[in-house]
Amino acid sequence: MDTRLTPSLLAWLRCFEAAARCMSFTKAASELCITQGAVSQQVKLLEEWLRRPLFLRTPRALLPTPEGQWLAVVLRESFQAIEGTLTQLRSPSPDHGLALSCAPSFAMGWLTPRLGDFYRAHPEVGLRVIAEFHVLDRERMARDDLAAAVRFDLGQYRDLQATEFLDEWLLPVASPAFLAAHPALRTPADLRAPMLLHDASAWVGADPCEEWAHWLRAAEAELPQLAQQGHHFNLSQLALAAALTGQGIAIGRAALVLDDLVAGRLVAPFALPVRSRASYHFVSVPQPGAHTVLVQAWIAAQAARFRAERDRVLGL
Repeated sequence: MDTRLTPSLLAWLRCFEAAARCMSFTKAASELCITQGAVSQQVKLLEEWLRRPLFLRTPRALLPTPEGQWLAVVLRESFQAIEGTLTQLRSPSPDHGLALSCAPSFAMGWLTPRLGDFYRAHPEVGLRVIAEFHVLDRERMARDDLAAAVRFDLGQYRDLQATEFLDEWLLPVASPAFLAAHPALRTPADLRAPMLLHDASAWVGADPCEEWAHWLRAAEAELPQLAQQGHHFNLSQLALAAALTGQGIAIGRAALVLDDLVAGRLVAPFALPVRSRASYHFVSVPQPGAHTVLVQAWIAAQAARFRAERDRVLGL
């Protein structure tokens, strides 16, 4: 049998590896920027070439066969070895500097106001912040030339190093004008569904009502179906912007609302901070470069100073 790695065979293997890792043709298609049908067809061609099935296709899941699991492991290790070698061989561009991917709300509300300090202290690094919340893995960071990332999540990464640098506390916040217009709002039991402003994507994989539901449970104030209703946004900053303009009550993350609370632009009507399940992580490859380590140390130092101020203001 001719087993040379022809262009067609390489394409089939690439689609199969993505499908096996994602456990979904649809997710693999999104990652590879092709259609779901194209991924399915490429995998089918590979199965026909091998003359054996690689997946058990069920209505609810895509499960690799034992042979499929074996091939997926070999391909994953091989691709990672190739990508690692290419990363080491590729000459860095001094014009591009160090790219740091950061969740948009945190980039705008916490990181950017502090960057002047870093630029003054370390002009040689050429740090660039890219606001985005795409799913991270080692392959994507190498492909997009990302040195590191900051993410608000549970810190679960298969092939990357995630170090928590700041915990997070949640508390409902509203504008003084909104609270003045709703004088009966004195306890969590007085909340009504139309008042709630949600960040519907707190982190990848989080429930659309994760933060309100979590706070209500911790406050022992869970109301039937309340956390599932209200107005939804795809960024925490958008929900907070709605709260600032008197449109309702948002769940504020302390890192994003502390300045507004101190300035009086927002008020915490229940004064009950609740520790979030997620926290802020610095994500990088297991052995980052010297400039990446420098950025990580600077962010950790900034977080320590912020944590002291936050704990004092919120009484934690």
